[in-house]
Amino acid sequence: MQFLKNIFSTNTNAKEFKKQLNNVIGFTPGDAAIYKTALSHRSVREGADENNERLEFLGDAVLSSIVAHYLFRKYPYKGEGFLTEMRSKMVNRQKLNEIALKMGLKKITFYNKFDNALKVSQIFGNTLEALIGAVYLDKGYDKTKTWVEKRIIMPYLFIDDLEVIEINIKNKLYGWANKNGKAVEFELLNEKFESGRRLFTIGAMVDGELIAEAKGFNKKDASQIAAQMAVDKLGL
Repeated sequence: MQFLKNIFSTNTNAKEFKKQLNNVIGFTPGDAAIYKTALSHRSVREGADENNERLEFLGDAVLSSIVAHYLFRKYPYKGEGFLTEMRSKMVNRQKLNEIALKMGLKKITFYNKFDNALKVSQIFGNTLEALIGAVYLDKGYDKTKTWVEKRIIMPYLFIDDLEVIEINIKNKLYGWANKNGKAVEFELLNEKFESGRRLFTIGAMVDGELIAEAKGFNKKDASQIAAQMAVDKLGL
């Protein structure tokens, strides 16, 4: 889109972007171009070298490594299963999306704001991963590790609380159904293309009745959100 081509064409725009970025990440970026890419969703930049999908891939791996190291140090006597479950609780799509919104990433992410589906999707959690990838390329692993622990883990991931949260909310719904003689199913209600990607609508069904529905760019995310909505609606 033309506005993205022009947004950094003046010194004023460039300075404003750096100011907003500084407020979110807490330091002055060395290479602003990497961060512009990290904050650009494919709905406004289609090229693989222009949008944040490659950086999201990189950031996901970096974040997983940092969280694994953090948990390894924090729980010296816990086994692999516990550590794996805790990492999944910390870096799942829904949790990362919540953190991204609290950090203010939505305000500086470039995406098609006229696409209502994007406003309620998990793209901001994906953008956070891309941002981590940008920090890694800009500052290196050690500084990225310190930044993630200081700006993401400590203020937003309350480890003691996460220990008691059930990792897969769908299991909670299935457990309730088994105890009460109910049948729970997750059905694909709709599938369409939005901004060049498949958007899935998944419904949580109890005894054939639609209890909740949710959208996502993959079926797993959509079904997890639908399960959470169903659990909330049923008061479980």
